[in-house]
Amino acid sequence: MDRGHLRCLLLGLLGAAALGPGAAAGQRLPGSAEQRCFCQVTGYLDDCTCDVETIDTFNNNKLFPKLNKLLESDYFRHYKVNLKKPCPFWNDSSHCGIRYCTVKPCPPNGDSGGTESPSYKYSEEASDHVGECEEAKRLGAVNESLSDETQRAMVQWTRHEDSSDNFCEADDEQSPDAEYVDLLLNPERYTGYKGPEAWKIWNSIYEENCFKPHNIRRPLTPLASGRGANDGHAFYRWLKGLCVEKRAFYRLISGLHASINIHLSARYLLQDTWSGTKWGHNLTEFQNRFDEVLTRGEGPKRLKNLYFLYLIELRAMSKVLPFFERPGFQLFTGNENKDRETKNQLLEVLQLTKSFPLHFNENSLFAGNKKEAAKLKEEFRLHFRNISRIMDCVGCLKCRLWGKLQTQGLGTALKILFSQKLIENMPETGPSYEFQLTRQEIISFVNAFGRISTSVKELENFKNLLRNV
Repeated sequence: MDRGHLRCLLLGLLGAAALGPGAAAGQRLPGSAEQRCFCQVTGYLDDCTCDVETIDTFNNNKLFPKLNKLLESDYFRHYKVNLKKPCPFWNDSSHCGIRYCTVKPCPPNGDSGGTESPSYKYSEEASDHVGECEEAKRLGAVNESLSDETQRAMVQWTRHEDSSDNFCEADDEQSPDAEYVDLLLNPERYTGYKGPEAWKIWNSIYEENCFKPHNIRRPLTPLASGRGANDGHAFYRWLKGLCVEKRAFYRLISGLHASINIHLSARYLLQDTWSGTKWGHNLTEFQNRFDEVLTRGEGPKRLKNLYFLYLIELRAMSKVLPFFERPGFQLFTGNENKDRETKNQLLEVLQLTKSFPLHFNENSLFAGNKKEAAKLKEEFRLHFRNISRIMDCVGCLKCRLWGKLQTQGLGTALKILFSQKLIENMPETGPSYEFQLTRQEIISFVNAFGRISTSVKELENFKNLLRNV
């Protein structure tokens, strides 16, 4: 064990002692803020031959700037989505996930709309309730405005898609409730959506869809009862004993969760006054989610799972290049020059991903007995499909938008990785009948990887900021 890892281990032990049963509020934590968040986020990743440092260098210096520019193009900034689908798993019409807003929808115009006494709505408690709900509704609202030029182009986009040979259509694309949303007008950031309702979403994902028996508790589960504060040892013993496919599934979901939390911490509402709003990095929020001591060792594991997710989506980006290289393939918006420019930008990004030196080897997945592998792959697919349906239960519309986009994007990445032979056998000209991606899949896939790439870049920003704390 080298000195760096020994220092990290010692820091973790000191942290556990600092947060023991007798710990006093405000007690000074061991080590620097930067060390506590990033000390263990280094070296090789489990189940991979790649290390964190190689990813950081490749993403932050080479890929991120080009990918970010691509996502500003007309084709990739407009995503068709149905935000009106009812939750298929429980009856819940709440659109405010904080404190008192978890039981019923936020009342319109400040009216409590409940059965409280007449004096309730003038109380400090009710005032806080309405204020926080109004903030969550305002910050979580989706800006559906589109320019006149874009609205006219939508008609052409739809005609073009209807004439394409699509064999993998998403239900949302055909729904009358599906609408195009400008992603640049609706950035993923803090909305005030938190507390029991948000925990319920993630709890449903982890507890019911990650191949986990109910008697094994996840560490630091907010909704868990009847157990100690941290069942980490039993959980990680169970996780280590899983086959590589099921272990990968959990790590992908954990990585996605970590990425979302990084975005919320990096674009946090720091100030909201009459003079304007200020968004920026909230170090306290980041530390609460990823500090090794404050999370009892969970934070660094979450960040390493983010890097694992990055490798999976990066591999899919490199594998799908032949699909987009075909001469007849268009990224259609109706503007020939812009469309050609956008396709060239996309090809440049995809070719860059192909140059990454330490790609994840997807052949390690589903590589055993063919019958068992096929059964496991179908199980994998159904579990992931279920998670995508849970996104329709998210109460905050802006959170729902980005949740649906990122789960569909990850699902598309998995579809690409599991279709390697179909992609290799595509004809150079003419339609591809065996392998196809819809417009919605393409946009969600590239934007989802953009979100993960942004998260890795933001870790560098947080590391620099925490160095001065």
